[in-house]
Formats: sequence, structure tokens, C-alpha cells
Amino acid sequence: PLGLSLAHEMVAPRVALVGDSAHGVHPIAGQGLNAGLRDVAALAEVLTDAARRGEDIGSDTTLVRYQEWRRFDNATLALATDTFNRLFSNDNPVLRLARDVGMAAVNALPSLRRGFIREAAGLTGELPRLMQGRAL
Repeated sequence: PLGLSLAHEMVAPRVALVGDSAHGVHPIAGQGLNAGLRDVAALAEVLTDAARRGEDIGSDTTLVRYQEWRRFDNATLALATDTFNRLFSNDNPVLRLARDVGMAAVNALPSLRRGFIREAAGLTGELPRLMQGRAL
């Protein structure tokens, strides 16, 4: 999709939405794919942990854990990519100056640049074990 879309609910009885079925973002730097991979890893972790506890992996209680985990990250990513798309596709001189100043600041400040890189790489927030290279 070339715009912003978020599913109102990511789960229904015995169903969980992941990736583009749960959230559509502008295709900036593969962020939709990254978010989808985080969704899958989070869902796998929630289901595996529930199965180990003897819970029904398709129950509303189990699936809502996944939805609550991923909702904020997906909404933040969708809004951020939509904002970046609007900012960088706009030729308004004031916005062009603002984005040039902002990019110069990011490039001039190593800690800010590292923060942007970590965020873009999906290495912030509560990461699923699989995204940390750990086993389920």
C-alpha cells in the first residue's frame, strides 16, 4: 500500500493478523517487512509460551497478549513512515528547510544517528526472543 492503514483489531476468535494484513505502511526502506517479521516472531513467542503453560493457543486471552504487545509498535511505525513520506515528498520550501536541518542534525550527532538506526532496524522496544537471536 502507498498509504497508512491499521486494522482496528489484530485478533479475532482463533485468528491473528500479522504483517500487511494488520498494518499497511508506505514502502519506505522495507519497514513494513520488518514490522511483519516482528509480528510473526511475537506471535510465535506468545503461542509457544501459552502451549508450554498448557493454555489454548487460539483463545482470546492468548491472542490478545500478542495484539497488546504489537499494537503500539505497529501504530508508531505506521505514523512515522506516513510522516516521513509526507515530509520527504513535499516541495514546500519551509518543510524542505526543516527536513534538511533535521537530517543535518541527525548526521552531526552520533548518538542521535545511532538512535535512528536502531529504531529503523527494529532494535528498540520489547523485542521477541527470535528477534534477539534467542530460541523460543
